[in-house]
Amino acid sequence: MPVREPIDLAAEARSDTYNNHPVADVNDHVVRISTMFEPFYWHVHPDSDESFLSLEGGLRIEFADHVVELAPGQLYTVPRGVPHRTAPVGDRSVNLTFEHRDAGMVRVDAPGT
Repeated sequence: MPVREPIDLAAEARSDTYNNHPVADVNDHVVRISTMFEPFYWHVHPDSDESFLSLEGGLRIEFADHVVELAPGQLYTVPRGVPHRTAPVGDRSVNLTFEHRDAGMVRVDAPGT
């Protein structure tokens, strides 16, 4: 097995625009880092749960009937098949997401439209 270098999450999060990219593979899952400045569109993952770990600035996860806000250091899992969208709390948010490597994503209409 090859020796790997530690991942510098602060360096991976350096961005002045929206950025979402993989930083690690774990078994059959991928870990992505996302730097956000505005809400992401409504979507659903039909075949994978999606876990969010807030690192910086806080993360707002909106659902049709409620909202969850994560402070840095908090983790939340959205079950597969549940429409949602994410948005930064404040001007900027940095978070990690964990999902199945082959997870699909389908854009959906905002609730009530």
